[in-house]
Amino acid sequence: MSLAGKRIAVVLFNLGGPDDLAAVRPFLFNLFRDPAIIDQPALLRYPLAALISTARTKTAQANYALMGGRSPLLEETRRQAATLRAALEAAEPAAEWRVEIAMRYWRPFAGEAAEAVAAFAPDEVVLLPLYPQYSTTTTGSSLADWGRAYRGPGRSRAVCCYPIADGLIEAHAGKIEAAWVAAGRPAPVRLLFSAHGLPQQVIDAGDPYQAQVEATAKAVAGRLGAGWDWQVCYQSKVGRLEWLKPSTESAIGQAIADGVGVILSPIAFVSEHVETLVELDHEYAALARAKGCTTYLRVPALGVEAAFVDALALAVRESLGADGVTPASGWRCPDGFPRCALKEAAR
Repeated sequence: MSLAGKRIAVVLFNLGGPDDLAAVRPFLFNLFRDPAIIDQPALLRYPLAALISTARTKTAQANYALMGGRSPLLEETRRQAATLRAALEAAEPAAEWRVEIAMRYWRPFAGEAAEAVAAFAPDEVVLLPLYPQYSTTTTGSSLADWGRAYRGPGRSRAVCCYPIADGLIEAHAGKIEAAWVAAGRPAPVRLLFSAHGLPQQVIDAGDPYQAQVEATAKAVAGRLGAGWDWQVCYQSKVGRLEWLKPSTESAIGQAIADGVGVILSPIAFVSEHVETLVELDHEYAALARAKGCTTYLRVPALGVEAAFVDALALAVRESLGADGVTPASGWRCPDGFPRCALKEAAR
């Protein structure tokens, strides 16, 4: 389709993070009251969210204190938004582009982004998650939140996922190799692709997240070439439910038991935030040192890596020729995942 003269708004979805220590508790409350996180009626979910957020506030504040008292996620997302807009303007200069940010659990919320997009009066709206792998708990929740918030003009469509987008894979592989080379090419090492975990019951209900994470990791390992020892693992477990396995903690322990060092790549995170800057850089690093790990390297998140931003820009441009919800780069979920975004949209 010709984009000449079109006004196109792109909305970047992300989790959000507290902007000071006082915001930690309300941020956690917003997180746990989301029905995509706690699947219970509101009368039960809200008291649970209040209880959990209160119980976790002190620990979470200590973690954010390690990062200067706030999450860096918004600043990072703003850089990604500006870089994406520049890439889109370079690729399609005849269109007028606007990139807004809609965070799920802290400012700027979807309502703020919706007002800005409506004021722009776009012809087209593209919803783009900064979650490469789709889950009902992340992208699915953000799409529903946007649907409640936006009443402005423009034909809308959403990029639901891009787990094997070429630029995403290239960016991850480049970051991994650069970190390994900068450390002097230590060997033997095991490459651990660490993703945020989910309760196993979410996956058992048909959520495609695990399959997409594994597809991303396999593609990155393939781009790196033969000879890499690698494994997918999952971090950030909370609560008593069974979560995806192996945990990142146990994978680090197994690598040490096997006599190899560790390179950790945050395969499902495209921005630095508490899971990378605290869990990976402090908690798991301390664990590795305590167990005598010979090598512990952490690969940076993608940020504004050119190949990654190019992948986002391509996903936006491709989506403009489609309607509704579409995955990027030809991805289709395997059979057996009824919570896939395409299947959810078809209902």
